[in-house]
Amino acid sequence: MADLLSDRLNLLLLQNVCSGNGLEINLTYLSRRMKRHRNTIRERVRSLLSHRIVDRPVVPFLALFREYPLLVVVYADLPEDERVSKWIAEDRKIFGAYRVREGEYNMILFEFQKDVWSYHVWRDALVHEGKIPERGERTPSNALYFSNKLIEKYQPSAAIDLIEEQFVKGGEIEINGCVLDELALEVLKHLLNGNGVKVNENFLSKRIGIHRSTIRRRILKMQEEGLIHPPLCRFPLFFTPSNLLLVFSMLEVRKPRQFLSDIAKDPHVSLAYKISEGRYNVLLFESHLSIEDYLRWERTYEDRHPGCFGSIKNNYLSPRMTISIDQQKVSLGIIEEKLRQYGTKA
Repeated sequence: MADLLSDRLNLLLLQNVCSGNGLEINLTYLSRRMKRHRNTIRERVRSLLSHRIVDRPVVPFLALFREYPLLVVVYADLPEDERVSKWIAEDRKIFGAYRVREGEYNMILFEFQKDVWSYHVWRDALVHEGKIPERGERTPSNALYFSNKLIEKYQPSAAIDLIEEQFVKGGEIEINGCVLDELALEVLKHLLNGNGVKVNENFLSKRIGIHRSTIRRRILKMQEEGLIHPPLCRFPLFFTPSNLLLVFSMLEVRKPRQFLSDIAKDPHVSLAYKISEGRYNVLLFESHLSIEDYLRWERTYEDRHPGCFGSIKNNYLSPRMTISIDQQKVSLGIIEEKLRQYGTKA
């Protein structure tokens, strides 16, 4: 893998496909797969994209977790002004940020870092560069460190099954002001799974200046090496659809092996880590309709495995609390930093 990321052409290719350049939705494929007219499929795709129910296609950069093996979750006390908002939106280490009310803290930040030392160097530079206030002007941040090598589940689109359950119960479902019918739901499922999303090798060939067969061969090699995932669409909020509540949860689980086996099939859980943070040994990113829905979910596990939970610490993050979320930004930061070593404009 290291050799693949040391190749300038591979990096140029990654820069494009991880940005969404040279990717397209194959309406003809979806039309044939679902046996519906191409124009009808186009209408549903446009509606899903324009209402931000799903993002445009990208190639996920799976090597992110190896390049940045540390997830840092920071509870911060920061002013909600233009300076901080600009920093959060542009910084290539910040994956996501939400508003919270957690004691003296008003934000929670999700960051990817190489190691603890790199994190502290980066954080100190923020103050020196005037991107965040001096320590004396705010409550000192509280940082939690988790290893990306201990990810037990990584399935950002898991909650599509919850959307489908809602649809079955109600006959229709509304997200961001758009009412989804059965066909729109099927199109959404295909896009999240990457079905009907393709690489336009001709476009990339002209843009980068290499033969399309070389494009195809290099992409396949990077997929085989686990560097990238085939192209697909994501939810704009990544962890959860825009109509659901994100629950960031640290749990003390007394039977972690059985519990982790269960959540591997649980559509409420998009991301799970093994952790060691005080009493807590499991970290989850979950999707729920409401706090009441979360409490029912928790009770289901208690009934299934009596006494399985000890302490639980939750942050309930609604879509309106989102400041920024963009995993591709972090991935592109890694790729573009490597390109600068070749003197290539990122």
